[in-house]
Amino acid sequence: QVQLVESGGGLVQAGGSLRLSCAASGSIRRINTMGWYRQAPGKQRELVAVIITNVGQTNYADSVQGRFTISRDNAKNTVYLQMNSLKPEDTAVYYCNANVMTIASLRPMDYWGKGTLVTVSS
Repeated sequence: QVQLVESGGGLVQAGGSLRLSCAASGSIRRINTMGWYRQAPGKQRELVAVIITNVGQTNYADSVQGRFTISRDNAKNTVYLQMNSLKPEDTAVYYCNANVMTIASLRPMDYWGKGTLVTVSS
């Protein structure tokens, strides 16, 4: 099993910054990708940013491009999301996702954190 634990959410004023962290633990053989998704009230969950862990290639939603930066520390199995110039429309629960090959599995699987709330006030 794999556990993802997020931290760093909170309340911030528009224009401010927050940094989210997500640490993966458990029977991990290899992490292929780690990423962040978000879900605002009444909306579907959407991709925010993803990183391919072994090469560092990243992909961002258009709505956060240039404002958010995803990074990782492979030694710590941790991914970060630096969020700058936050807007009220960034308010959502942010979920960490990891595509992981565990020691016991034959194929990689997706795992999710419980989410951390980010609230941006206007």
